[in-house]
Amino acid sequence: MIVVTGATGNVGGTVVRLLTGAGEKVTAVSRRIADAPAGAVAVRADLADAETLRPALDGAGAVFLCPAGDLLAGAGDPGGLVRTIEAAGVRRVVLLSSQASATRPRAASHARLREFEHAVRDSGLGWTILRPGGFASNTLVHIPTVRADRTVAAPFGDVGLPLVDPADIAEVAVAALRDERHDGRTYVLTGPAAVTPREQAAAIGAALGVELAFTELTRAQAGARLAQVMPEPVADGTLDILGAPTDEELAISPHVAEVLGRAPRSFAAWAERNAAAFR
Repeated sequence: MIVVTGATGNVGGTVVRLLTGAGEKVTAVSRRIADAPAGAVAVRADLADAETLRPALDGAGAVFLCPAGDLLAGAGDPGGLVRTIEAAGVRRVVLLSSQASATRPRAASHARLREFEHAVRDSGLGWTILRPGGFASNTLVHIPTVRADRTVAAPFGDVGLPLVDPADIAEVAVAALRDERHDGRTYVLTGPAAVTPREQAAAIGAALGVELAFTELTRAQAGARLAQVMPEPVADGTLDILGAPTDEELAISPHVAEVLGRAPRSFAAWAERNAAAFR
């Protein structure tokens, strides 16, 4: 049996569907989960309190560990959570971390994810660490303005990053959860090409069959918006990456192709697949 935490998220939800579709027994875990896809069992737990996860771990062989929300702002104990997973007899854990854990080693915004990485590596578990760059799905934040007046507003309009499709992250996670040959590996996950916010707006417009206007936000304006949906240190770190990416953050990683045997999906393909969300 495989436990998927963050089971209602962009990545975790897809991991659950892919695993059940492959015939795996799955326990889908989230703080607010009510129902799970056919073939999965839903369990409510809060990763900030490791004890709440224990019932979900009974009989589990692998865990997809997805720290998010207040965990990134200091809640809970990464080491204690990993020890709880190990004590339950789990053999393998796949951790969803971030590329910035390595590219921004002193950034406060990703300090907690570095703690999770250390806890996983120091355990006796088989482990795989996933370090995605920016998510293509982050552009869903533009839904209200696209629907209201056909506009997209974002900072750093001409700075491009190789955004990764969350579905590719999920497929790599499933491969690692099911195959011990991925144990001990750290995968950097990106899309196939850099795409700027201005180009993202154009791709979303093309998927909708309309032309979207692009407005460039100042860093302060963007920071105020991000602070509404994520802890302030994480928002600051995100803006640092968006505005001044390092050479490593601009690089196209081969790992999606190595694991899946195909090229990563493009941002345009993501936009076409998710066009209905913007209508």
